[in-house]
Amino acid sequence: MIESNGNASIRIGVVGLGFAGETAIRGFQNVPGAEVVALAGLEEDRLASLGETYGIPHRYHSYEELVAHEGLDAISIGVPNMLHAPVALAALERGLHVLCEKPLAGTLEDAERMVRAARRVNRVLQVVFNHRERADIQLLKQYIDDGELGEIYYAKASWMRRAGIPGVGSWFVNKQLAGGGPLIDLGVHVLDLALYLMGEPSALTVSASTYQELGSRGIGFNRHAQKHGSEHLYEVEDLASAFMRLSNGATLLLEASWATHSSAQDDYGIILYGTRGGAEIRVRNYTTENTLTIYTERAGTPVDLHPHTRGGEFHAAVTRQFIKQIQRGAWSEMDGSEGLRRARIIEACYTSAARKQEIVLEE
Repeated sequence: MIESNGNASIRIGVVGLGFAGETAIRGFQNVPGAEVVALAGLEEDRLASLGETYGIPHRYHSYEELVAHEGLDAISIGVPNMLHAPVALAALERGLHVLCEKPLAGTLEDAERMVRAARRVNRVLQVVFNHRERADIQLLKQYIDDGELGEIYYAKASWMRRAGIPGVGSWFVNKQLAGGGPLIDLGVHVLDLALYLMGEPSALTVSASTYQELGSRGIGFNRHAQKHGSEHLYEVEDLASAFMRLSNGATLLLEASWATHSSAQDDYGIILYGTRGGAEIRVRNYTTENTLTIYTERAGTPVDLHPHTRGGEFHAAVTRQFIKQIQRGAWSEMDGSEGLRRARIIEACYTSAARKQEIVLEE
């Protein structure tokens, strides 16, 4: 067990055999000082295949067996949302550091339990907000930190799909397993981007609506999505919209959809309005090249800047930061608080939509 700073190898167990699990494995294998030594998941063929492909010696069918593996220092969680909390809590009780796919948990109560546990045992709890590590987001953050936009007073964040419900009957469409639809799945990503770029203001009030109009009619499914499970009824929203008042006086409009009759393909982005300039990032179908525009003026004349951007480190940067934080020993600095703040806002959005009224959050 790593108990202080040092250069000893960090031994990791990965829970989950899907896209998130394999992405984590690849990320860690490219980080000096990290070693994936254990893997857990229910699908026996997939467990064997991933284990052999990536040379992972210890393989288990349950997360309980994995977290009990002697010599582990950390785990990475890539399972359905409602399993984040039980897996993380079991790992933290064993003294393991935790990297968790977004959202932090399927419910606010579970997210709070995870953060309390991380603080109690003084271990790292980090959420995978990998879209922050795009080149365009990092460049825009630099512009903002340098004061190029001035004070940002209004923002829009959206992730919209025309036909992108992830898998007919999959766990994604089950309310208990997923916690919600596109708001908790996609919306949490762009919510994170907006708050990150704006300097982490708190949300004071939330007014939201959710709609279940297309998925329940069999419209808007991604027929190519390969997700575990196929028997679940469609129980979640396919579109959500929320308006938030923030602690710094700014406001934020958030939209997320899996299915809409619109021109959207698989598009997300951020629009910021500031006192000295504005900015827009438009991403269509996950493109990373030349997506950023800066709006400003020179000598009283409007000027549009199109800085060249391409690529980004995505999950590779997240895994590197996770390992670096463990090695530094400053574990209390990363206790899941950012993920918890997003969870509170997402929960407030769902509550507002259900009650059809504005929700006031404690600052």
